[in-house]
Amino acid sequence: MTRTGTDRSRTPEGARTALRDTLRAHLEGGGSLLLTGPEGIGRTTTAARLADGLAARGHRVLRCSPSPSDRDSPFLGLIDLLATAGDEALDCLAAHERAVLEGALLRRTPPAGAGPGTGRDALVLRLAVRKVLAALATTGPLLLVVDDVQWLDEPTARVLVFLARRAGPHHAVLATLRTSPHGGRGPDTAPARELCPQPVRTLPLPPMTVREIAGVLDAHGVHGGLSWPRQLVARLHEAASGNPRTALELAAGLHESTAAGSPLPDSSEPLPVPESLSRPVLDRLAALPGRARKLLLTAGAAVHPTVELLRRAGCRQAAADIDLCVRHGLLAPPDRGALRFTDPITPMVLEARAPYALRMEAHRALAEAADDPVERAQHLARLAAGPDPVVADRLVEAASAARRRGEPGTAARLGRLAARHTPADGARTGTARRLTAAEDALDAGDLDFARELAYEVLEDAGRAADRVRAWTVVVDASGQAMAEVADVFPQAVRDAGEDPGLLAPLHYRMSWHAWMVGGSAGRARDHAARAAGLAARAGDRRTEVLALTQQAALELFLGLPGAESTLAAALAAPHDAYAMSHHNGPIYLKHRFHLAHDQLDEARAELRTLVYTLRQRGSADCLSQCLIGLAQLEIQRGRCRQALSMARQSLRIAERAGLSQGPAWYAVALAETAGGSLGEALAAAEAARRHSEDDDDRLFLPRALHAEGRIRLFSGEYARAARLLRRTGEMESAQGQGDPATRRWHADLAEALARSGAVDEAESVIDRARAQAVRLGRTGVLATLDRAAATVCEERGGLEAAARGYEEAAARLRAAGYALEEARTRVALGRVRRRLGDEDASHAAFARALRVFTAAGARAWAAGVRAERDRAEGAPLPRPDDAAWPERLSSTERSVVARVAQGATNREIAAGLTLSVKTVEAALTRAYRKLGARSRVEITRIVMTRPAA
Repeated sequence: MTRTGTDRSRTPEGARTALRDTLRAHLEGGGSLLLTGPEGIGRTTTAARLADGLAARGHRVLRCSPSPSDRDSPFLGLIDLLATAGDEALDCLAAHERAVLEGALLRRTPPAGAGPGTGRDALVLRLAVRKVLAALATTGPLLLVVDDVQWLDEPTARVLVFLARRAGPHHAVLATLRTSPHGGRGPDTAPARELCPQPVRTLPLPPMTVREIAGVLDAHGVHGGLSWPRQLVARLHEAASGNPRTALELAAGLHESTAAGSPLPDSSEPLPVPESLSRPVLDRLAALPGRARKLLLTAGAAVHPTVELLRRAGCRQAAADIDLCVRHGLLAPPDRGALRFTDPITPMVLEARAPYALRMEAHRALAEAADDPVERAQHLARLAAGPDPVVADRLVEAASAARRRGEPGTAARLGRLAARHTPADGARTGTARRLTAAEDALDAGDLDFARELAYEVLEDAGRAADRVRAWTVVVDASGQAMAEVADVFPQAVRDAGEDPGLLAPLHYRMSWHAWMVGGSAGRARDHAARAAGLAARAGDRRTEVLALTQQAALELFLGLPGAESTLAAALAAPHDAYAMSHHNGPIYLKHRFHLAHDQLDEARAELRTLVYTLRQRGSADCLSQCLIGLAQLEIQRGRCRQALSMARQSLRIAERAGLSQGPAWYAVALAETAGGSLGEALAAAEAARRHSEDDDDRLFLPRALHAEGRIRLFSGEYARAARLLRRTGEMESAQGQGDPATRRWHADLAEALARSGAVDEAESVIDRARAQAVRLGRTGVLATLDRAAATVCEERGGLEAAARGYEEAAARLRAAGYALEEARTRVALGRVRRRLGDEDASHAAFARALRVFTAAGARAWAAGVRAERDRAEGAPLPRPDDAAWPERLSSTERSVVARVAQGATNREIAAGLTLSVKTVEAALTRAYRKLGARSRVEITRIVMTRPAA
């Protein structure tokens, strides 16, 4: 099933939240920041949120926001900065210092002949301001915020430069600087940096992502409460270059247009540009000679403008005109002959304002000049006044060319143009072209476009085959949110009648619905088997292969003995190229069978080959899913950096293509748990859960819960982890899971239960899973269950038996190639050996685990193990049976010390627990006192010796 869908659960603010966390940490550490970017990019908003966040954490924040008219008003910036500092803040000054400063602040009239900006008084003023800031800093960290520093008056700037060079610990500065919006060099940042005490970091604020722009539009309600298609939001994002203010103005213009009765523009129609955005562009164009304006119009009409294409299209002095446009900031310098507008709004304005005759002349010249069939066909379509069979045929050929070179989105647009130019007497041909375009749109991730084309067909089509094909597009466009299309299946089955060729693809999709929405792998398997049989009768090898693959996957999940044979039938000739390279095809499934047999190298080889193929020519959906699988595999192999890279790539692809993001966030959660930050991992797991719940996707929801449960387990939140993992187990068992190697949650659940006191329940989970694993020969699963059994022994007080169990489990995991699981087991072994008083064996276990975690790039794990290994010599060690220390701490203190034991910094702990850094520091200080510890190492030693339930 195509795993795509509408993003209804956007995580708020996305990457900018993580960016602000990084910047806040820099400011909290005493550094200064200079944020740069064009007007509207969000510098002011970002600075305000950073300042507000620091104010909430105890910082004293002084602000000024100068405007262009303020540059000629001496000390206006200083007046604004000290506006909230009352007269009592000046009590630290000598009489003359106070008089000079109050004169500059216009709080008193300076003596005749004196002036704070001149002579000796200028130095007195600077020293006075420095004393006031030092006094204000005694009550907490001090931050000066200067928004739009380019408008700051010169006298205030000189004072701030003086202070920056002699800052000491008194203050940090957060400044914002406006840069050119059109790719020019913009203002020099050096003067602004001089206002900022060291260390100073200069950061160009990045454009917003599509998801962030969508959040801004929702927050401002510019679409009048209506839900705009994701692809339309993506076009707004692209036209605005990720600038939120530009996107809002474009969206407001679009809303105004629709409110006046105009329909929303489809992907082939230009977006309306409001006067507020078009006027500056027109003013800049007016400064150019007519020849350069003609070149820009031609470049805007081209699909892929190049210097040579424009020259062939009649712009004979293209090089000189391009150079002029580059100097005016309208074009970027050519990159190997390719041209790019610095502002995407410019070609939109040219398209809207140029006379029709001139636009058609440009398309005619480009059609004659283009040597690319795709480019030529699009210009011919613009020139055709109505249905034209020759143009339609050329468009079909161009769509095929685009499809062959891996551009399904272009193929979809060309296919719809071909359908529109097909004469009325070729209605069936036009319908077929629309359907092909809809399927191309699915491959491109343009789900709204695919649905639109499918419903166009359903309005007119009378043939059962066309209607069923359109219904399958509607189903596939729902992606993970298959609950939304439950009513489609009865209509589609009715249209299919008794035709096996039409019923087969429907039963294949009904199999996915039964599993994802109904939560029944057994019913899903029956539909898949029926689909495979019907497809075989109809001679539809593609559907047969996909259905057999689905049947094999379900039989593997159910633990049925015929799974290997069913997969072999899917892999047998004749092959279907589409199915063999699809993430729901047999090649992808083959790697999961390898994983079930603990054949990690074979599984990786299969997936790497498939990913390489998909990068060359494949859909965004398939590539995203295969990268998810590869990320999970790299985690199991102990290659955390590679796993993080793969998971993040998958998420970027899903975001860009509008795919359902639950699976990608799940992969990010796993990768961050292994090789990143537990705080980031938890945020990703919660995002995965929200997406799956919003989509009513019962297939991925238990995986998201498992990811979150593991993070809680590793953070020492055993009771919470047990609740999440228990729910995972209930959902997977209800679906019919019979092979514990397909979803490896059993050992994690047993460990969480044992650590939280439910030892008997933990043992029951282990026994059931062990019986399944023994029957199916799942060696890797048995090794993790051995570790869980050792945890049960440990919690029951059998420390010697637990140590032996951990030793044996670690050896088996090492033999099977599961590096991180082996190291995790050795950490547990080291803790038990310490409780037994065997410090040498404990140190050796920790050292071996640390080597594995370090080689794997598992940063958080390595930090925690390092803290245990390097504990302070001679620190008092709690008795093995002493479980009283957790009761001596509050719930907040327990949460803090559990994260300290994992090696987290105070800032990471604060982010993970949604606390201020000061609160974390206070809780840690109290924990030191209550536990008699003198350092983080001693805290770690105490906690790891007897983890809190």
